[in-house]
Amino acid sequence: MSEPYRFDLVTLFGPLCEPYLRGSILGRAWTRGLIDVGFTDPRDFTTDPHRTVDDAPFGGGAGMVMLPEPLALAIEDVRARRKPARTLLLSPSGRPLTQAIVRELAALGSLCLVCGRYEGVDQRISDHVVDDEISVGDYVLTGGELGAMVIVDAVSRLLPDVLGNAEGPESESFSDHALLEYPQYTRPQVWREHAIPEVLFSGHHGKIAAWRLAERMTRTQARRPDLWADYVARHPEVLAPPKTRRIRRAPSRVSPPAAPAADGSTRPPPSTDPDGGPA
Repeated sequence: MSEPYRFDLVTLFGPLCEPYLRGSILGRAWTRGLIDVGFTDPRDFTTDPHRTVDDAPFGGGAGMVMLPEPLALAIEDVRARRKPARTLLLSPSGRPLTQAIVRELAALGSLCLVCGRYEGVDQRISDHVVDDEISVGDYVLTGGELGAMVIVDAVSRLLPDVLGNAEGPESESFSDHALLEYPQYTRPQVWREHAIPEVLFSGHHGKIAAWRLAERMTRTQARRPDLWADYVARHPEVLAPPKTRRIRRAPSRVSPPAAPAADGSTRPPPSTDPDGGPA
């Protein structure tokens, strides 16, 4: 068996994270040796009796800022012991996390995830210690632990054998071409008078695939115009008008012109009976 993917969280609150990571799919992956998660507490690298890890910001302002020395020592300890491929600081100022970045991280084999607290981390940690900063969204949390667990979850799902269905990650939102996932349904076929689309139980795999792609495009266009614009830029053919087939029509039958009568008027040609004689 290959080496497990190693995650190391530098955090003041490891006991808050472990129950989530020990549950469900991640817990099974951890038990089976597919991933390995470690926790390192910056308080263990302080030297004062109060194990101080924060202080007031220079220049004034609300809140406290994490001290650089205990945090740097904790990160350096992880690097010495576990040799992570990359060290990321969870920060609202970081690069937005995307599925493309998740795939990139999944190929690394190991990560050190640094969780800030309070009003943030001394900027010198960002400038001189970590490799990159990652944000999980345009909102503010009380700490980086939730963001770190998002990364652990998202990366782990892409690792071999973590999910039972190998096709699962590839059909979900953002997995390909920045489209949201199609709607999902299960039994019963009719629930509270709401029926599922008939195509899903038609048994026609081609029609089901076409319906799912159409739903993904419709949903993305309505809910995430930014993703839709990116998809159209990559696939301009989706905006092209559908090709129309030329229908060949049979030539119409034209009645022969009326023959002139003796008095100069026109009369319709005589009809014939089935035997070919005059009617």
